[in-house]
Amino acid sequence: MIRLPHSHSSVSILSFICLLLSISTYHFLYSGTTQTLHKPRADNHIIRFIQYKKAHEFREYLERNVKLKGWEWVERNNPAMQFPTDFALVAIQQGFIDLLTGEFRKLGLVKDVNLDLSFQRDVLSEKNGTFADGKKRPGKIFTAMSFEDDLANGSRVELSAGRNLLMQLSRFALLQKSQVTSLFGADTLWSKGYTGSKVKMAIFDTGIRADHPHFRNIKERTNWTSEDTLNDNLGHGTFVAGVIASQDEECLGFAPDTEIYAFRVFTDAQVSYTSWFLDAFNYAIARKMDVLNLSIGGPDYLDLPFIEKVWEITANNIIMVSAIGNDGPLYGTLNNPADQSDVIGVGGIDYNDHIASFSSRGMSTWEIPHGYGRIKPDIVAYGREIMGSKISRGCKSLSGTSVASPVVAGIVCLLVSVIPDEKRKEIINPASMKQALVEGASKLLGPNMYEQGAGRVDLLESYEILKNYEPRASIFPDVLNNMDCPYSWPFCRQPLYAGAMPVIFNSTILNGMGVIGYVESPPSWHPTNEEGNLLSIHFTHSDVIWPWTGYLALHVQIKDEGAHFSGQIEGNVTVDIYSPPAQGEKNPRRSTCVLQLKLKVIPTPPRSVRILWDQFHSIKYPPGYIPRDSLDVRNDILDWHGDHLHTNFHIMFNMLRDAGYYVETLGSPFTCFDAHQYGTLLLVDLEDEYFPEELKKLRDDVVNDGLGIAVFADWYNVDSMMKMKFFDDNTRSWWTPVTGGANVPALNDLLAPFGIAFGDKILNGDFMINAEQSRYASGTDIAKFPGGGYLHSFPFLDSSESGATQNFLLSGMSKADSPILGLLEVAGGRIAVYGDSNCLDSSHMVTNCYWLLKKILDFTAKNIKDPILFSDSSKQDKPLYFNDNQLPSRRTDVNFSTYSRVVGKELICGSDSRFEVRGTKGYALHVRGRNRRLPGYGGIDFGGGFNFTREVPIFSNSKSTEKDDDDPSGNRYLQYFYRNDLDLPELVASHWLIPVVVAVAGFVLLYSFRKIRQKGRRRRKGSGSSRFTTP
Repeated sequence: MIRLPHSHSSVSILSFICLLLSISTYHFLYSGTTQTLHKPRADNHIIRFIQYKKAHEFREYLERNVKLKGWEWVERNNPAMQFPTDFALVAIQQGFIDLLTGEFRKLGLVKDVNLDLSFQRDVLSEKNGTFADGKKRPGKIFTAMSFEDDLANGSRVELSAGRNLLMQLSRFALLQKSQVTSLFGADTLWSKGYTGSKVKMAIFDTGIRADHPHFRNIKERTNWTSEDTLNDNLGHGTFVAGVIASQDEECLGFAPDTEIYAFRVFTDAQVSYTSWFLDAFNYAIARKMDVLNLSIGGPDYLDLPFIEKVWEITANNIIMVSAIGNDGPLYGTLNNPADQSDVIGVGGIDYNDHIASFSSRGMSTWEIPHGYGRIKPDIVAYGREIMGSKISRGCKSLSGTSVASPVVAGIVCLLVSVIPDEKRKEIINPASMKQALVEGASKLLGPNMYEQGAGRVDLLESYEILKNYEPRASIFPDVLNNMDCPYSWPFCRQPLYAGAMPVIFNSTILNGMGVIGYVESPPSWHPTNEEGNLLSIHFTHSDVIWPWTGYLALHVQIKDEGAHFSGQIEGNVTVDIYSPPAQGEKNPRRSTCVLQLKLKVIPTPPRSVRILWDQFHSIKYPPGYIPRDSLDVRNDILDWHGDHLHTNFHIMFNMLRDAGYYVETLGSPFTCFDAHQYGTLLLVDLEDEYFPEELKKLRDDVVNDGLGIAVFADWYNVDSMMKMKFFDDNTRSWWTPVTGGANVPALNDLLAPFGIAFGDKILNGDFMINAEQSRYASGTDIAKFPGGGYLHSFPFLDSSESGATQNFLLSGMSKADSPILGLLEVAGGRIAVYGDSNCLDSSHMVTNCYWLLKKILDFTAKNIKDPILFSDSSKQDKPLYFNDNQLPSRRTDVNFSTYSRVVGKELICGSDSRFEVRGTKGYALHVRGRNRRLPGYGGIDFGGGFNFTREVPIFSNSKSTEKDDDDPSGNRYLQYFYRNDLDLPELVASHWLIPVVVAVAGFVLLYSFRKIRQKGRRRRKGSGSSRFTTP
């Protein structure tokens, strides 16, 4: 007898095992039981609702509507639970997050779902800010402060004969100077009986001890952390409270009778969570606080749960005071929430009325690229060597904007107590208090508006304003004078002229009439003379002024008929604001706001001295992990300063103006400017892609219209980018750079028509041109360049991943020459490319290359050739060639459309464009854009965290900027079997697709071999008589 081959039976068994494997895999992913050796890690998520209910009602609602396993309710045992809440906290197991957050978002009462972010606070030196040691500090942090000299170790200065009298007198003078209460005239109000009585002051910090001898009115202490204590074991919260309300003679507070409500929101390990803050904020609202001090901050202004709760705090008539940040003297470094218009943002000064070096500078960067930043800080106060209370007893000296903030908070408490208790709610609100502070402030000589805001806070002037206050609306600042230097910098550095891009001035509307207000009629321009009609102003403004504040932006142009005008234009902009009637009133409240303009106008400069700065193609943090430009910088991992002419490139802007150039800003695509107006388009440190229409137009602008292009690139190396990946504890997701220091593949597309391309080396070192010493800091190399141009090469080591290996193998040999500077004439235009922008960026500059920029602009705009740059030895007889396949390529594992204003977006000229093309696709493209929101951050998935990188390929090749849903590797789902980083975010489909594929394969195998077995049986039956006969 002959049997079936054993292999058929084995395959049947194999297919059956495959089926069992698929079932067990599915069970592992979805059972929700404890079948595994380790319980799956769960991350807490905040579910926000559209209404307030008791917590148990929301729990019942969620459990009734979401039956899936993998999540559980998290109890919050804190004082806020006695009141209704607007959010729930749930723990969701890894592997279920996408599925369950999607189910929660479908519910009618759910507003959104977000990770419960952790906040980290460190006791920092004043020279350290939001970043240190090459890593972003997770979440929001306390703004940096330094522990200065602890004067007299907490004891009073004693002038004993046995000690150095001069030293003692110096220390005594410093002690007297540190009594900031006397410097602001607080004793004047104390003598009138105003001491902060019946003012509820909420201090969100590290807590306070109940029996502290410095405080006479600690009303309540609450703990919002996971630790079972109300005491301050770090000292920061006690110090802040002391500046506000201490009664100790050595470190007097401003309002000693203020009622202190200490909210302990940080643990002894200096950790907090968004959910703790949200509960604490809700409790502050329920307990009807009057003032709230928040000495924390960070660069992430897209943390929606936190930001929107701050809005709710101020909407409930709580005056929030917050430190502006300790990331100075760099510009564009404002911290949130102090950068919000409804919050009083406080900067720091020293006793000589100089802006403290640590104090963050404006402008705000929310509005970039289509708009322009707001003025922040609002005011400044003394923040260096300020005396405050120690943990148990005694005083000490600290510095930082987290010290300046409670100085203003104490002043605010004192001012609130000036108004009789029965009238306070009618008069005092976040807008009226800010009006009193900014209108009463003393403007400092020297600092500009983005350093000092309205100036140094003046307690007595603000007191006079509040004493006679009637509810009204106003504009801050109320004057724009572009002849008032240095205060009105940067507007005073460049006059207006016809043909320029609109100059945008962004002012804040303060509405003391009510929490909500409206613009009654369009703003209007009222010139004081005939020349004022040459000024054309387009206005953008808040549709709804809430809470208490809004914005009014002026987009200013000189009409074409003013091309030869030279002189001054003066006049007023007015806007009418109204608010609903207050309680007991019948008619709406109305107020007319006035903004005074004094503007210098000159004839239109010649094309050769006009430069256009590309702002549109710059991407910054947030929302994405945009890495720093110099990899040598370890204390600032993200590119978050705005990359704007008036933030971290402000020194370069001043240099160009001093050199006689006029610099304008382009916040829209290249199709939105007229190349005939400009000598050079300046492209510096750009990260975004380009529309196809932009690529075509720029080529035509250079070849046909003689436009010059100057490009300053940065490093781009995919291997090095992947090495920079790290797991962020506060978002529980992997952070991977979205791009390099610059988007070299996109720049190569832009330069391809001219035969130019950058490589992927990361070069560092010093070099010299024409006796000018320069530092090349993480710049890239030039990989392609046409013959006939001029190319400059210098010996550097390549610190990229591949370059480091090569350097190791060639250890001991001389450095290889790498081309970094190229200059080329193309038809009617001229192009200059340089592989590094750090020498123009004031944030982390080692040595500047302004001298090189000026020589480049002389060439691109004026065709002036420097003999050193255009020496015979640097001329290329043959083209520098590099295979296109070896040029840097785009990452295929990043959903770049989340961060880009180009990928997946519509080409349209924004509100920053000249009036004739606004809302269209630009010059020579007459199709009008659809009525839609301008490209911005609309595509961000806030629930995943703003640095959440999904593994979704979008680029099919290096030339494309469109989405591609196909995985070039062909292994889109197979990759999850080989995943090394188990914490990497997974696509929802991977949870069910893998077991389904395995199950289907098992069934197919089982069915196939069953058919084979049946066929074999039929064949045996048909030939059995002949095959099985015995001889």
